[in-house]
Amino acid sequence: MIRLIFIVLFLLLFFIVGILIAWIAWIVGRFAPAKQDLICLRAVQAAFRVVLFLAGVKVEVYGEENVPKEEPVLYVGNHRSYFDIVITYARCPRPTGYVAKDSMLKIPFLSGWMKRLHCLFLDRKDLKAGMKMILTGIEQIKGGISMCIFPEGTRVQSQTETDMLPFKEGSLKMAEKTGCAIIPMALTHTADIFENHIPFIRRTRVALIYGKPVYPKQLDKEQRRHMGAYTQELIRGMLEEALNRE
Repeated sequence: MIRLIFIVLFLLLFFIVGILIAWIAWIVGRFAPAKQDLICLRAVQAAFRVVLFLAGVKVEVYGEENVPKEEPVLYVGNHRSYFDIVITYARCPRPTGYVAKDSMLKIPFLSGWMKRLHCLFLDRKDLKAGMKMILTGIEQIKGGISMCIFPEGTRVQSQTETDMLPFKEGSLKMAEKTGCAIIPMALTHTADIFENHIPFIRRTRVALIYGKPVYPKQLDKEQRRHMGAYTQELIRGMLEEALNRE
């Protein structure tokens, strides 16, 4: 419980300091928008690294050389924990927006920071709004912003690390329409940090594996029709390989 308390206290402190950071970023952004994005990115990454330290999380990273540094990409990963976002965002080499549930809009200050970080909000009950969100993501990728999505749509609660819900095919439209690289991400043991024993946070060793870039235009017709299933099988193979290494 003490880890959770420290994390909550730190986040409260960051929210206070974050007001100053956001103000500085806004001023800088009036003259250099790209630098505004970089200030926000590095500030949140620094905060997330502190959160991981306080939580006692040791992240082993594999395949980071597979992530292009000079072009926007679509990160696609399995999802088992709130910490998946903390772990993956802390490693992004360039500004990256995440697709989140629209309920996050109701959280003051946090939603403001998420918008500043180019996050998009999905209303699962409104197909028209969902399509609009995808179109916005496409424009952001064209503008040089990477995107990250967890295509299962929710956190998976299972003791088996390779269990996943079906990937929603529409979630990969951002890559299909822009031609950007899909970066498969496999995360192991992240539910052991918090979700498997709420409200306690426990010291955990996790793995973050980046697969080789997948360019939609290089796939055959059948693979392009089912990119969600295709990417999911890649991630499943990465998970199995990581678990076999343990």
